[in-house]
Amino acid sequence: MSTTPQQNADELAWPAPEKRRSIGKDTRRIDGPAKVTGMARYSHDVRLPGMVYARFVTCALPAAAIELDLTAALAVPGVVEVVRVVGDSTLYLGQPIAAVTAETPEAAAEGARAVAVTLTELPWAVTAEQSLAPDAPKVNPRGNIGRERTQEEGDIEAGFAASDAIVEATYTIPIQHHSCLETHGMVVDYRGGDSAVIHGSVQGTFALLDGPPDSLGLDASMVEGDVQHMGGGFGSKFGIGIEGKIACEIAKRLGRPVHLMMDRETEFHASGNRSGNSVTIKAGASKDGVIQALVADSNKLGGLSGGSYAGLPYVYSVANFSSTSRSVYTNTDGNRAFRAPGHPQASFGMESLIDELAYAIGKDLVEMRLANLPDDEQHSVWRRQLRRVADEIGWNEHPYKSAPGPHKVEGGREYVEGIGFGISVWGGGGYPSCEVEARVDREGSLIVSVGVQDLGTGSRTLVAMVAADEFGLEVHQVTARIGNTRFGNGVMSGGSVTTASLAPAVKDASNKMRAALIALVATNTGKDASALSFADGGVIVGDGLRVSWRDACALCPAGGLTTHGVFQKALQSSGVHGAQAARVRIDLVTGEVKVLKMVAIHDMGIALNPMAVRSQIQGAMVQAVSYALFEERLIDADLGIALNPNFESYRLANVHSIPEMTVIIDDEDGRGVIGIGEPPAIPGIGAIAGAIQNACGVRVRDMPLSPTKILIGLEELRRS
Repeated sequence: MSTTPQQNADELAWPAPEKRRSIGKDTRRIDGPAKVTGMARYSHDVRLPGMVYARFVTCALPAAAIELDLTAALAVPGVVEVVRVVGDSTLYLGQPIAAVTAETPEAAAEGARAVAVTLTELPWAVTAEQSLAPDAPKVNPRGNIGRERTQEEGDIEAGFAASDAIVEATYTIPIQHHSCLETHGMVVDYRGGDSAVIHGSVQGTFALLDGPPDSLGLDASMVEGDVQHMGGGFGSKFGIGIEGKIACEIAKRLGRPVHLMMDRETEFHASGNRSGNSVTIKAGASKDGVIQALVADSNKLGGLSGGSYAGLPYVYSVANFSSTSRSVYTNTDGNRAFRAPGHPQASFGMESLIDELAYAIGKDLVEMRLANLPDDEQHSVWRRQLRRVADEIGWNEHPYKSAPGPHKVEGGREYVEGIGFGISVWGGGGYPSCEVEARVDREGSLIVSVGVQDLGTGSRTLVAMVAADEFGLEVHQVTARIGNTRFGNGVMSGGSVTTASLAPAVKDASNKMRAALIALVATNTGKDASALSFADGGVIVGDGLRVSWRDACALCPAGGLTTHGVFQKALQSSGVHGAQAARVRIDLVTGEVKVLKMVAIHDMGIALNPMAVRSQIQGAMVQAVSYALFEERLIDADLGIALNPNFESYRLANVHSIPEMTVIIDDEDGRGVIGIGEPPAIPGIGAIAGAIQNACGVRVRDMPLSPTKILIGLEELRRS
């Protein structure tokens, strides 16, 4: 029996903290045991009868005319077919040019190696310098420069005239790979009939219905998408990509299930990245620390795509400024979304600039930031958050507040410590996208279903928590079903919108079910429904009487009860703030950097699962350490060869690099649910760079902040 009781959506509200049963409490992920025991099935794990395996062959040059000889590959035992997947020429380094399909993964890999590829080099550009050169080849048909935008406010000349110190610098941030543990790919279960099931490592379950039905020649209603577990996305897996398209085409031709997951090198070349950036800034500040003028000129480096950049001034208020940004196209794979697209790039430049201006006028680094955050309601949260992380990191006792520490070994001391800061902004919030079904049967089962997937952030647990809270049940008493297109529509996970879109719809469905069950209990007990309530796993009917959960469910009709929930705008909010601080130790002899501690405070409305929130913020801080100190895509600009397209030579932070991490959930934020995926990924790199300069005086303006660059900077300081 399906029922949707009449209800005023305005009545829905998150309970006060003291009345919350499940939400707001640390809750372990309900799929944790399945993951740590290896029982969780990812797309890569899917094995089907009669399945074949496909592997890409990629282009080793940024641009080339190609000729393929498939004879040797077709002769490899186990190879079923080899097809060309590109025209006569390529546009970017690592572009897939052929697909080999075989009975085993090993045969597919051997067949890929056997494809004879003849490349005729075409003019190409893989760096901004090459792309902007007068004789550069045309990367984009419309030219190598695109999307130029300028924003101006105030009187810049007057601002510089009022400045007591002026800094000019160029800050660069490299291209970063997403480094998902599960590579991009799909398993297409199609056997020549009129239906198919697609298992994909994607950030939106329903993205699996965008393209595959057409490629398979099927009606969309006959295609089922399934994403039970996925091994990371960070913004790179919003669509099926070329891997999904080719997998469907192979399945259609062969009438057999196809397993096409990228190998690691192809993943590095052809699955997107965080765009790089170079920004040249001239800015001036007065002795009171106020930035009086700022002029910024930025190149977005997004390969064949436009790149992402939030622009300057970032977060801070500057009365007089001009900020210009443009895309510079190169013959490399296009950028994709990556935790707060465009914001870390802008934050790095802005926080670096503020540090340099502060030292130029002898201003405390925290006070310098506060001087450029007006004391109004909009900026007061950042002011409070900055002071909080400063206290937690030990800023008040720190000796180097307005001038850096020593750059020479003094008194036998080889190590110096420094502290840096950064702040962030993000929108977040939810929108109408999730359709949730709650179902109760006579035996007491509560099943909540929605098609949203979980890219590792805890969505499955969130569904169970919100439903359990509505009935006073334990989280394990709720069965959460997600990740399948046979369930109600689910939001695509990205932009910190999943929680704020999903949780209100789950609460709506659960609230309707609660009303339906209370109505049944009221009818059977003769009590007024308005006097009944759920608590402690049952219905309180008054006078010390209680109807257990199972007894209440037993009153359901034979077919059980089903309710449907949709997005409730009043339960979500948007607009978040954050601040982070980092303490580092520098070895003045080797230039080695060790991040000792990071502190983060972020608001996100109601923290439905504080444990998951802390996990998200900690993960972002680890990514900041990795990006700031290690990560950088390297391509030989002259030869056009990728130098580190693997986890052996593409450096990532390891367990020895992870600092002590303190996460503070801003409990002064009483708004609705927002989300926390993007914001904590923004300020960490600027804080680490600032801490390095604070420790020893070296401002490394181009990431990664390597020991070599620090040693060069130390030597320059000693000579000067």
